This record gives sequence, C-alpha cells and structure tokens, in this order.
Amino acid sequence: MAVSPQEEIYNRELVEEKQFSFELLSDTGNKVAKSFGLVYTLPDDLRQLYIKFGIDLEKYNGDETWTLPIPARYIIDGTGIIRYVKADPDYTVRPEPEDTLAALKEITQ
Repeated sequence: MAVSPQEEIYNRELVEEKQFSFELLSDTGNKVAKSFGLVYTLPDDLRQLYIKFGIDLEKYNGDETWTLPIPARYIIDGTGIIRYVKADPDYTVRPEPEDTLAALKEITQ
C-alpha cells in the first residue's frame, strides 16, 4: 500500500490513471506522516515553482499548510513493530524494491 496526503478523490483519480495494483490511502492533514516525524513545509520558492507547474497542494491536499511527507518505506509487523525503514528527504532517492523484498525475507525467516 501507499499513503498520500492528497484527498481521497484525487488518490482515486491517480490510481485509475496510473492503474496501480496496490491500495493508495489518504492521510488527510499528514496526520500519520506527522506521527512518524516525516512532515516538512515547502519553502516559498518551491511553492512558487509548484504553482508554476500547476501543482496546487492546497487543492489536492485540502488545506493551506503546503506540507508534504518525506518519502519513506516501512515494514511493520502484525504487532505494530517497525522492522524496516528507509526515508530520505530527497524525494528522488527511493529504496529499490529488491532491497525492500530482501529486508522482508530476512525479517520473516
């Protein structure tokens, strides 16, 4: 599954457009991301750049905070214990799926 601060209607549109094979959950107000310490506020220069490219966070996220979550990947076991985490404030740096699968295999052995 994936979690996004976008309102549910925009997540549904994205799932349909991209034909995701996984669930995309809405984290309205970045509440879950905040609980993990993963929220940052976009500085004014980036806000202007987003607006220039037609990315309206106020519209998509349903609030005026201009906050986004730091991209992160978690493996959480059935008892709620975090067994694996990779997070990087640089949104272009993402863990390879193979790394996550290897961590999952290691945890479940």
